[in-house]
Amino acid sequence: MILCIETATPVCSVALCHRGNLMDKEESRYDKSHASHLTVFIERILTRSGIEARYLDAIAVSKGPGSYTGLRIGVSAAKGIAYGAGIPLIAVATTELMYHGAKKAGDYDYYCPMIDARRMEVYTAVYGKDGKEIKGISAELISEETFAETLDKGRVLFFGNGAAKCRDIIKHPSAFFDETFRISSEYMCRPAQKAFDNKIFEDVAYFEPFYLKDFIATIPKKNILTDNK
Repeated sequence: MILCIETATPVCSVALCHRGNLMDKEESRYDKSHASHLTVFIERILTRSGIEARYLDAIAVSKGPGSYTGLRIGVSAAKGIAYGAGIPLIAVATTELMYHGAKKAGDYDYYCPMIDARRMEVYTAVYGKDGKEIKGISAELISEETFAETLDKGRVLFFGNGAAKCRDIIKHPSAFFDETFRISSEYMCRPAQKAFDNKIFEDVAYFEPFYLKDFIATIPKKNILTDNK
């Protein structure tokens, strides 16, 4: 069995998978709930399954891109369990697990997961209907021409928490939007199992989240009523 952790977005989600199939799941869709919910969710799932962490086949984590804070929390928890239990660590790109979830929305030529970044920017990639990565993960500033080449080739499904703000900009007739899509750790079941079967594991000591972009701290505005005293 593989325990899967997804914290790259506002969703905090933990799933237990067996041979690529979902066995159990705990999830919260409240923003910034990762720190308070993740450990509780993991403990609940392991208790219900009657399995100790050391008897898991592996632990998988959504590696990014996504929220800096969310990724740090999820990866730190996964590394801690992998090290303490002596089990392999598997990393799954957040866009890849999103693709596996979006396949349920229908048959399209291309699938374009979108993770909300700042302003009109998204973290994205493009996958073919067979799951092959057509365009690698990148940060894109959305314009009418951003995905024009792919849209000219076939029907593209845009989905994820960054897709809604693109609907009014991407007007191509081959562009479709799924506003019902919600990311979940259960979509990691298949890619995590594939990585396990192929023995694609991370070095627990050195693995870091895939942030894609450097963290930019927000500098608080000065309070003119107090800072000049």
